[in-house]
Amino acid sequence: MGPRIGGISLTIKDPRWVGAWWLGFLIAAGAVALAAIPYFFFPKEMPKEKRELQFRRKVLAVTDSPARKGKDSPSKQSPGESTKKQDGLVQIAPNLTVIQFIKVFPRVLLQTLRHPIFLLVVLSQVCLSSMAAGMATFLPKFLERQFSITASYANLLIGCLSFPSVIVGIVVGGVLVKRLHLGPVGCGALCLLGMLLCLFFSLPLFFIGCSSHQIAGITHQTSAHPGLELSPSCMEACSCPLDGFNPVCDPSTRVEYITPCHAGCSSWVVQDALDNSQVFYTNCSCVVEGNPVLAGSCDSTCSHLVVPFLLLVSLGSALACLTHTPSFMLILRGVKKEDKTLAVGIQFMFLRILAWMPSPVIHGSAIDTTCVHWALSCGRRAVCRYYNNDLLRNRFIGLQFFFKTGSVICFALVLAVLRQQDKEARTKESRSSPAVEQQLLVSGPGKKPEDSRV
Repeated sequence: MGPRIGGISLTIKDPRWVGAWWLGFLIAAGAVALAAIPYFFFPKEMPKEKRELQFRRKVLAVTDSPARKGKDSPSKQSPGESTKKQDGLVQIAPNLTVIQFIKVFPRVLLQTLRHPIFLLVVLSQVCLSSMAAGMATFLPKFLERQFSITASYANLLIGCLSFPSVIVGIVVGGVLVKRLHLGPVGCGALCLLGMLLCLFFSLPLFFIGCSSHQIAGITHQTSAHPGLELSPSCMEACSCPLDGFNPVCDPSTRVEYITPCHAGCSSWVVQDALDNSQVFYTNCSCVVEGNPVLAGSCDSTCSHLVVPFLLLVSLGSALACLTHTPSFMLILRGVKKEDKTLAVGIQFMFLRILAWMPSPVIHGSAIDTTCVHWALSCGRRAVCRYYNNDLLRNRFIGLQFFFKTGSVICFALVLAVLRQQDKEARTKESRSSPAVEQQLLVSGPGKKPEDSRV
């Protein structure tokens, strides 16, 4: 057990330190509540939407009148007219009750998913949201374990670098779409370019990190460090508890012990300083040359790499968010006008179900596989004390790389489909132009052709 100096002596660098984690949720909840106040002053219905809804009802009333039904018998209806009636399901969806909408929802959903552009863009956004969910959930913990920094410092870096880069990426994407007057093909090319650059800047992340330091009884390298046996005879008389955790570090060899008992220490000394006091354990029989050990985990030798690592992460986030506005424009332009509202709803439904719900579970399971020492509670695994840092980095960044690759593939397919559709449209236009000109010549200057639309 560690010494008690006016209670429990813990610092923010101690792995057992638990800060005021709930304070951020209170501040965020208060900010959301303040931002929601203006919504109470909105009208029940927007004037423009109300006029459009009345116009749609009049059109439906005219098209479904008895005279219209008698004039257009089923035998004379063309396939295009039947398709328009099927499309009308989505158009009249706002006028249905909840039960009626539930009944027609599967047909409307299948009709919306038949749009290849919509489906591919949503799948790419699912990959991006899976990456964002895993990063937002586990990036602070990853930085804390990988670079041996405090949780508060990790969150401070993320708030100062990552989140502003996300905002910049979204804004720059919208500005490029507006300034360059990008059409569907241009939006698809911008999305593909942004994700390719994001994938490229993710490659160095596999090589920026810190390896795990030596831990007595867990890391087995007895030739390099004499005190790393699993059950050294030096602490047999100590009867150390199996579930104890009070790490100490040998500064001379940079070997960490789970508790002072595992280091064979029998006494301790407190050195007071101006800002804080340091606790040293002495008379340690398991430490090389009996050197005193310092309370707390060993500091990392490469903690300075956390800033370059987070700069690359922020740059990749900005490039990935560059696709936010153009991909949303592809969804709005890829479906019909009456389908847009429902398409956006289906998009967010898929993002919640396929990305934000399973992604943290997948990332958490992958991180748990890199644990090398579990703390036990009632005979069950409770919390991981030590990770294999190299394996942790490869699996965490590997999952991010996997989702980014999936997004690149989807955007590449979107661009291919858009180019094929553009090519087919140009071919039809070139074929129909001579026929229209010939019809104009035959009809004469005073006559109009029956249908000159291309």
